[in-house]
Amino acid sequence: QVQLVESGGGLVQTGDSLRLSCATSGRTFSTYGMGWFRQAPGKEREFVAAIRRNGGNTYYADSVKGRFTISRDIAKNTVYLQMNSLKPEDTAVYFCAASSQVLFSTPRESYAYTYWGQGTQVLVSS
Repeated sequence: QVQLVESGGGLVQTGDSLRLSCATSGRTFSTYGMGWFRQAPGKEREFVAAIRRNGGNTYYADSVKGRFTISRDIAKNTVYLQMNSLKPEDTAVYFCAASSQVLFSTPRESYAYTYWGQGTQVLVSS
């Protein structure tokens, strides 16, 4: 079992930056691929970014590529999402997720993830 707790959300203005954190506990953090998803009001949950267990490969949605960076600190059992140049359309609840897939072959798909956090709200004002 893995527990995920997100933090770092808040209200910011267009162009600002935020760093989200996802603290994990339970089974060995390093064995999981990790991802960030988001859900805006009235919309379906969508993929944002993912990182392999060794941190060597990262994946991004086209809408955030070049602005967001996912990283992980194995020693701290934490995954981060650095968000720069925020836009109003980035407003959403952001969820951290952990995948127990050995190959982590579908990092952009929500079904690849077994464990989910409760989410943290990000509001970007124009």
